[in-house]
Amino acid sequence: MTDAADRITALVGALRAHGLRIGTGESVDAARAARELGFANRELLREGLAATLLHGTAQRAVFDPVFDLYFPRGVGAPGGRPASRETLRDRLAEALAADDRTLLAQLAQEAVESLGGYGSSPESDGWSAYQTLERLRPQTLLARVRADVRAGEGAGTGFADRLLDDEIRRRIEEFRRLVGAEARRRVAERRGRDEIARRAVRPTADRVDFLIADRDQLAELRRTVQPLARKLATRLTARRRRAARGTVDLRRTLRSSLSTGGVPMRPVLRRRRPVRPELVLLCDVSGSVSGFSNFTMLLVQALHDQFAKVRVFAFVNRLDEVTGLLDHGRADPGGLGARIRAEATLTGFHDSSDYGTALGEFAERYGAAVGPRTTVFVLGDARTNMSDPNLPALAGIARRARRVHWLNPEPAGQWGTGDSVAPAYAELVAMHECRTARQLGELVGRLLPV
Repeated sequence: MTDAADRITALVGALRAHGLRIGTGESVDAARAARELGFANRELLREGLAATLLHGTAQRAVFDPVFDLYFPRGVGAPGGRPASRETLRDRLAEALAADDRTLLAQLAQEAVESLGGYGSSPESDGWSAYQTLERLRPQTLLARVRADVRAGEGAGTGFADRLLDDEIRRRIEEFRRLVGAEARRRVAERRGRDEIARRAVRPTADRVDFLIADRDQLAELRRTVQPLARKLATRLTARRRRAARGTVDLRRTLRSSLSTGGVPMRPVLRRRRPVRPELVLLCDVSGSVSGFSNFTMLLVQALHDQFAKVRVFAFVNRLDEVTGLLDHGRADPGGLGARIRAEATLTGFHDSSDYGTALGEFAERYGAAVGPRTTVFVLGDARTNMSDPNLPALAGIARRARRVHWLNPEPAGQWGTGDSVAPAYAELVAMHECRTARQLGELVGRLLPV
């Protein structure tokens, strides 16, 4: 049991490294579940550990590949001679048609052994899931598998064919996952499970850098906007309720204490009038920072009930108000970026970012949007493409506003490199590193006014 306990401990450590919050109680429960379930049925053990360690289905995307590393299907290479590509494709088509999961797992091992190797050095990592799948191309077997299934079941309706296609695609995707797990296992045997669990397992969407997130990850992030907004709204409401209690009014408290012989038994509070603040967003929507800006705009739109007024402005090198476009973005959040680019005036003579021109245009055209109750958030990487940063315009906005916060999706170590003028802007307003959705949620919850 010692080896099993060590593996569970290592599994928990790897999951914590990916941001999953797992306490001592959950770890103890996982060990007890493993003792009761045993290790003969691997999938039963997987579900038992998942039930005791995880707090939501979204965490399965991290848990499953990490589990595969610490509790692999086997060790070493499969026995026998490597199979040819065509032989593997024939057997794979049969396994997909029969939905034979045991055979699919076996074929994943054989495919990585036969098609996934690279490098001739004994020290080489040597195994690639991408290379395996590119050579095997299981997605091209759809029509063949459909024909095999229909030959056994008879002709079906068009609707039934569509359902069958979806089911076959699911089986192919499961095979692709098995190939990925097998390649990671083979590499982990050479380089160590802990390193591969840390570097080769895809993080959850809320921990992916906005600047490198792909389309699927951005789509997954958009699905988290409403739950995150509800969480932040609850937090803001609690902060507002605490702030409304006010501070102790010393003069009135002492006067009230006369009835108790000078002992201030009942403190009198100076109540605050609950006034909802105003919020203004200035968002760079150019290039790679557009995903960061779009997600933040959607999040703020979901929180609009927390503020007296919300106004949103987008820019590349020209600036335009897009508040109305966000109102329509609730039905189609994925199309927000395209809608802004199509309907707003964001560029002039070129398509490169120009913070100086955009800030100057905001100060000239929309300066009245900023007042003593307004908090301004600027979203962008502060890279001006060697143009004038227009520091006086930002300084003027900061003087009129209650607060100005700049959220920068680049790592702080890159501020000031190349065409970045982040250090110059940071001397005028508070600049915060905001690379992931998790950081954004923490910053918004802490920085939004009450």
